[in-house]
Formats: sequence, structure tokens, C-alpha cells
Amino acid sequence: MKLLVTPGMGIGPEVTARALAEIDDAITFELWGDAPVIESALEAHGVSATVVDTRGRSEPAVVTAVREAARACAAGQADALVTGPIHKAKLIGQGFEHTGHTDMLGDLFGVDPVMAFAGGSIRVALVTTHVELAAVRDRITPARVQYVVETAAAALRDDLGIAAPRLALCGLNPHAGEDGELGRTELDVIGPVANQLRADGIDVVGPMSAETAFMEAVKGRFDLVVAMFHDQGLVPLKVLDFGRSVNWTLGLPIIRTSVDHGTADDLVGRNAADHSSMLAAIELATVLARTRA
Repeated sequence: MKLLVTPGMGIGPEVTARALAEIDDAITFELWGDAPVIESALEAHGVSATVVDTRGRSEPAVVTAVREAARACAAGQADALVTGPIHKAKLIGQGFEHTGHTDMLGDLFGVDPVMAFAGGSIRVALVTTHVELAAVRDRITPARVQYVVETAAAALRDDLGIAAPRLALCGLNPHAGEDGELGRTELDVIGPVANQLRADGIDVVGPMSAETAFMEAVKGRFDLVVAMFHDQGLVPLKVLDFGRSVNWTLGLPIIRTSVDHGTADDLVGRNAADHSSMLAAIELATVLARTRA
């Protein structure tokens, strides 16, 4: 099995090197990005791996690394892509036109990706991702909700081997709108979609309040929670599973997993960064690649 890893920025090269030091499985790794930075991290942790240098292009090396590594996976040259953290604001200042890896990969492959998280005690998929709260309601359309639920259900079934996945579908408003008293998105958009999905044979419950959805997911009632916006899904996930959970992009023609943390620039060079999420991202990519093989 061959995995391509883009260590990214900040603590990314360090946590990648530390994760590789703990992997005994028969996996071939190639690390793509700023070669001197990556090689320095590998040397510091006594790890050897092939490094593909992506400097010298018209965009930052970390961006080129993701773009070219993704294309290599799509061409069958590797089994999966694992990405480290990037600092979006810094990259946007250098001409990066996306809000993150997920949007970039969606544009690259011409698909509508779904940001999901797995590996810990709960799994989450997001209907909207990196948008301000004021814009969330307009992004919650029947087509988008249906697509996210269907894509998540298919991934649970086909990639994780869950024969009959059970999904919780959150509402947007407090208490899932309280029968319209606290908002009508649940009555006008989410509810009708949920009814149609159930009629199509998908086991989805909702719209329901987010707190109930996550409490029941922790108890094992649901295999995945579909959240309406970023913090609705990510706050409980990170409180419960930080370091164990993995960013898993659904709807792509390739397997892509990633760490669930940022660049943590204040930790760079201190040998204090936690590499557990990178290790978990590699492990999940391996599981998914073996399932698809």
C-alpha cells in the first residue's frame, strides 16, 4: 500500500514525522511539500521517507503538494492522500482562493465534497462548512441536505462496512425550531427532505435538536450525526474526540483524510505537538484503502 502525505504547515511536518516513527505496517509513504522543512523534521525524529519537493511553482509549496498529490492518487499512483494542517489566512494572503483543503479538492475534481469526521466515539458530517453564521441559512437547501445525508450513508456503508447505517439529522435552530416557534427551517426544508430520505430507504432520524442528536450518538444509537453548520458539529466532536477524530472528505474520487487541528504555530520547534490525530488520519486512510481494494 502506498500513501501520499502532505505534511502542511506549522506543526504538520513534526507530527507527520512522529506518526511515521510509530507505524510498523508495510506501507510506502511519500511526503510532498517543502522538502527542506520536511527533511529537517524527519531527521530530528530519526525517520526516513521519500520526499517530493514541490517548491518553485507559482503557488506556495504546500498548495502545490496537495494539488499534485491528489492528482497522483486519482491517476492510480497511490492508494490515499493524507493531509496535514494549513494556515488558511496566510495562504489566502499569497493568492490561495479556497477556504481550505476540502473546497480546493472539490474544485480540483469538479465535485461537491462533504466534510466529515470519523475515528473517535462519534462521526459527524457537515451541511455547511467555512461560512459565516449569517450566511448559513441560505446555504441549507433541500438539495444540499439530501446530498450530504445520501453521501454520508453511502460512505458508511461502502467504506466502513456498516450494512444499515443510522443517521441523526440536526435542525438549524434551538430545539429544532420548536414546531416553528423558533424558526421554520426545520418545517420548510429539513423535515420534508428527511421524510423523502426515509421513503427512499435511508435510516435517518430528524430534524432533531443537536444536543439530543449528539447525546444519542455517544450512546451508540446513531452511526453519524449530520450537523447544519461548522461549530454545531465540531464543538461536541472536539470536546469528546480531539486527537482521535479524523477529517474525512466524502464525495471525492480519491480517499482523503486529514488531521483535525490547525498549524499551532506557537508549538513549532518545541517538540510538544500531539501527533495522535496524524497517526489516526493515516490509520483511517489505511482502513479505507483496504476496503476499496
